[in-house]
Formats: sequence, C-alpha cells, structure tokens
Amino acid sequence: MSRLRPVTLIFAAIAAILMVIAVNPWFTIDPKSTVAGIATKDLVAYGFWISSIIMIILIYIDSRQGAEADEIEIEGPAITRFLFSNSRAGLIWLPIRLFLGFSWLAAGWHKATGTGWLDGGTALQGYWQHSVAIPDTGSPAITYDWWRNFLQFLIDQHAYSWFAYIITFGEILVGVGLIVGCLTGFAAFFGSFMNMSFMLSGSASSNPVLFFLAIGVMLAWKVAGYYGVDRYLLPVLGTPWRPGNLAAQTPTPSTT
Repeated sequence: MSRLRPVTLIFAAIAAILMVIAVNPWFTIDPKSTVAGIATKDLVAYGFWISSIIMIILIYIDSRQGAEADEIEIEGPAITRFLFSNSRAGLIWLPIRLFLGFSWLAAGWHKATGTGWLDGGTALQGYWQHSVAIPDTGSPAITYDWWRNFLQFLIDQHAYSWFAYIITFGEILVGVGLIVGCLTGFAAFFGSFMNMSFMLSGSASSNPVLFFLAIGVMLAWKVAGYYGVDRYLLPVLGTPWRPGNLAAQTPTPSTT
C-alpha cells in the first residue's frame, strides 16, 4: 500500500463527514453560531473544500508515483463507446456543438456590443446585487451561503469592472471554439463552468439545457470536434499522458 493512501483516506473521511453535517435533513447548524468570529456553517463549508482539494492533490501525487490501484474491470455499454470514442459519432455531436457554440457566441456578442458590460460592468454589478439580496419574504435567489459570500466579496472589491470583460470574451471564445471544433473539450468545460456559475446565482433560463449538453460534449471530447479543427489539432498536440506528433518531432538535445 502506498504511504500516501492512509492520509488520503483520512482527508476523504473528513470531507465526507463535513458533507453529511452540511446537508443532512435531521440536524442543522445554527446559522447564528460562530467560531472565532466566523459562522460555523461557513467553517464546515471551508473545511469540506480544503479537505477535498488536499485529497485530490494526494491522489494525483500518489498516481504520479506509480502507486497501484484496483481497476474496475466493467466494460461500458456499446452505445457509450460509440458516442464517446467513434469518429463517426462526430456527426451526432456536430449539431449539438454548433447549437452550444452559437448560443455562447450570441450571448457574448450581445454583451460586447451592448451597454453595461465593457463600459464599466454596471450590468454585471446589478446582476450580482440582485443575486445576493435576501428578500423579506420568499426564498433568496442564491441557495448556498458560500456562493453569496463570494459574490458579495466581488461586489465589495468592485470586481465587476474587470470581471465583465472575462465573462464577455469568455463567452465569445467558448462559442468560437465550439463552432469551429477547436479544443472542443476545453471550450465545453469553460462553458459548463459559466452555466454552473449562473445557476448558482439563481439564473435558470437556458443554462440547464446548455450545461447538460456541454457535459455530453466534454465526455465526447475525443470525437466531438472530429468534424472541425480538432481532427487535425488533437493528434498534433496530444495529451499530458500521451504526447502528440508535435512532441515526437521536437529534436532531443544532444548529451555529448
């Protein structure tokens, strides 16, 4: 057994226990209770994320050191192997990719050519302020306090003035990447990340549909852009675990 595995299991157990404390329906944390001036529920959330990140880092280090792990020898259904690995499935993902791409491109272009985004970020400021507001009656737009605190921190720091640029050009780049099929998996990932951010802020709109489709494109990253730039780009770039043609053609310095 790897020396890191017991430590990894400890942090995994801590993360699991904190998650149970945070979401179980039988006993809840008093929202007014604090520890060293910090809300107890926030400490639980911070503890969960910190322990989870440490666990992931330890797992990565463990795998890089060549530690053996039990492999689950269960073959997936033929339909998933076809959709996610067969180049012919690229024709199935093409219209989905184009739908996602033009949706993101239109959203970004609207922000870039409109007002309140690239001229100070006032539109984003208003959106954030509406999201973090807690009404006297009814449910607030944001469910999770940690996300509300994060947005409030950005508001207090006037981050909307520059964050609006990230969102605007991020949406445009995601759209272009999906349309032309360039680094399709990365484009779908960042698109789904923005979808999740909008949904956490209380905005549903088209985000659930776009998020669902983006997950499929991410799973099919090898073939989703086959009828696009990725057909030629991915073999050249390769992956971190399997270098592509570009690395193979790079001359190795002489040691003599």
